[in-house]
Parts: sequence; structure tokens; C-alpha cells
Amino acid sequence: MHEVISGERHHVAITIYNQGTSLVQDRRKFTLAKGANHLSFTDVAEQIDATSVQFLSRTDPAGTGVIEQNYAYDLVDLFALLRRYIDQNVEIITEDGTLYSGVLLSGRNEIILRADNGQIVAIARDKVRDLRFPDLPGGLITRPTLRWLLESEAGGDQELELTYLTGGLNWTADYVVLLSGGKDALDLNGWITVNNTSGAAYEQAQVKLVAGDVHRIEADMVMFDASPKMLRAAAPAPAVEQREFFEYQLYEIKRPVTVADNEQKQVEFARGAGVKGRLIYTAEASRYFNLPKETPAYVAGEPLQISQYLEFSTGRDGGLDADLPQGRVRVYQRDTDDAALLIGEDRIKHTPKGETVRLKLGSPFDLVGERTQTDYRVVSKSTVEEAWKLKITNRKDTDTVEVRIVQKLYRFNEWKVMQSSQPYEKLDANTLLYTITVPPQDIAVVEYRMRYSW
Repeated sequence: MHEVISGERHHVAITIYNQGTSLVQDRRKFTLAKGANHLSFTDVAEQIDATSVQFLSRTDPAGTGVIEQNYAYDLVDLFALLRRYIDQNVEIITEDGTLYSGVLLSGRNEIILRADNGQIVAIARDKVRDLRFPDLPGGLITRPTLRWLLESEAGGDQELELTYLTGGLNWTADYVVLLSGGKDALDLNGWITVNNTSGAAYEQAQVKLVAGDVHRIEADMVMFDASPKMLRAAAPAPAVEQREFFEYQLYEIKRPVTVADNEQKQVEFARGAGVKGRLIYTAEASRYFNLPKETPAYVAGEPLQISQYLEFSTGRDGGLDADLPQGRVRVYQRDTDDAALLIGEDRIKHTPKGETVRLKLGSPFDLVGERTQTDYRVVSKSTVEEAWKLKITNRKDTDTVEVRIVQKLYRFNEWKVMQSSQPYEKLDANTLLYTITVPPQDIAVVEYRMRYSW
């Protein structure tokens, strides 16, 4: 039986999905003999799903086939050695330099020996300085290995391709946004962050990343391929290509990269300078009542929670023209000394090109909102009216602000605005939107009366 171990690697490609599963394609050259061959494919990922393995001879696919496949993962470690050396002689040196030798009886919690004089010795594992075994027992290996029994119709060199799924490879998108001084434009950099804890290293690998939720049934996974289409970016030679891929977005790093085990690697994939953006303020009630429609529920001085948001478009008109996979966004703004300060952090979902990104930055210090119920009365058995007063105070010294006040009409779907001091917009069946402008060191007030019927 011809024995073949490892092989010269010709090509490796990894496709990493959002769910933490990756597809690895590894091509190597082996020299096979005619007839039966025992082949060992070493350096596969420790977290490989052995049920997903696909073998292919790219040189002679019709004449080379797998008769049997085994995945050997009993790696050398202390526990494996202790397990294999039960009832055999070992030597142990403790922290104080004492040498013990004898037959190993147990290594589960404490190491228990039967010494040469018949005495039973128990040694705590944390007291062991040196543990000596006469040899590496059969069956233990230093690296995860796939072993095949192959049948080849012809001898000679062949390029063999191994494809499998593994865990331990993850990718995320991280974004850095820098606001310009005028607050109406921003610079954006998007980074792909790859984290490898799969137990294998991938040298000079072709790396692809899939954005989107691929449906999986436990360990099974649908696998695809597609043709490339260039991502438009501000950089003259983008490091990552983006293309549509079935119902997902695929990002391919244009140059081979080495992803070492237990390593985190970052590659820029999106860049936009002078992207149009705007800061908005939104005020909402700190709570909305879910009470019977005929309950008065008078409220005195309920706060309006005011939050600041940054909005920009991913479309070409806005200056970005890129799909943005889900990830974390950090927003900075330059201070008077040109130092960048963090002003907010948020997460975005998968956002196609041409959609609006809305990032929550935080709560402004110098804007105060108040919402007060000023009247409530029962008109009939099926009709009530209530009135509200909304007040926004701008404590800023110089800036005029625009605030969007969102009002939920929680009592009943059949409603009518009887009076309103400001124009409003109906967002949906139970939401009003007031957009008001508040000068610095000033107060803006909105008052309205509603009628509910049921």
C-alpha cells in the first residue's frame, strides 16, 4: 500500500460567512501510485466539519476516487498522553525536585502512580514540574489530519482539491466616520476585520466574505460562486472588490493574504470623502401609555427624550456609492485643536447602495424637552378629547436647531386633530411628526388637541 503524507500546497481559498462558518478550498500536489494509496492531508482546521468534506482530483477526476475517509483529531496534549499511558511506566519530577517513577494508574484529577516498591503515590497536577513519557504512543498526532484510502488508475503527480466547512473564522465590518467642521459632510472608512481561531493558518489565501444571512439547517450550508464586478470607491485601486452574489453581497480581497491562526486582520473595503450628511434631533416621549382609551392619565411635566442622529445616504448622489454590510460605526468630530473626539457609536444592519443610514449619537446636553397633558374630557360614551403641550428649550449659545417631535397616538386608531398650533405630518396610522426650529437661548412650544372615537 503506497503511503502519501501532506503535499505541496498550490492554492487555498476561504469564504467566510456572517454566521461564523467558513468554506475552505485547499489544492495540493501529491504523487500517487497506481492502485491503492493511503493519503494523509495535514494542517486542516481543528474545527472542521468532517461531514462536509468534498474530495476531487483535478488532474484525473474520473480515474481517482475515495474508498474510505477518516478524520484524525486525537492531538498530542497532556490529557491524551496520560490517557494513553495508563498501566505503563512514567517519570514525574515535582516542584521540589523529587523524582517519582512507576506505573501510571490514573491522571484524571490527580496523577496516581504505583511506585517500584509497590507504594501508591498521589501527586497534584499543579505540583508537577516535569512529566516524562518514554515515547509518543501510536494514534496520537500533532496536527489535525484527514486520511483517505484512494484508488488511482494511474501513477504520477496529481493536483487534489479538498473542500470543507469549518468554524472559528469570523468577519465583521467596522466603520470610522469623521464629521467635517460644517457638520454637513463626512469622511467614511470601512474596514473588514477577519478573526481566525479555527486552528489552521492560511498562507497567501484568496479571501471572500459574504454579507447576508445564509439559511442553514444545523451544520448544512448552501455554497455558491459568482463572477466579479468592481466596487466603485474613492481610492484609485481599492483593496476589496464587491459584487452581487445570489441574494447576498460578496466582498473579495483583491490580493492574496495570509491569515494566521489566532490572528486578527483588517483590510479597508470602502472609502468616501465629503459624503453628504446631516445632524438631526428627535424628541420622543420617555414612555407611551397602554391604558384603556377612557382613562384620563393626566401627566405633569413628563420629559421628552431628545436624541441626536447622523443621517447619510449610501448612494452615488451622496458621494459614497457602496453597499455597507452590518457592523459597528464610530463617529468622530475634530475639536478646535484639530484633535478628533468620539461623539457617538452605533450599529447598522446590511444597507444596500442608495439607502439611508441613520446613526444614533447620543443625547444633547443643552436641549431640554417637556410634554404635558393640559386637558382631558369625555365627550360621549365612545369619544374623548385630550390636549397636549410640547416644549423644547434650546440652551445653546449660538446654534439654531431643528427638532423632530414624534407623537404616538396611543388611545385608539380612529382619531382627529381638532386644533394644532404648528403644522404636522402623519407618519402612519398612529404617529404624528412635528418639525420645529428653535433659535439659541429660546423656547419653542407646540400645542394640539386630539379627539378619539371608538
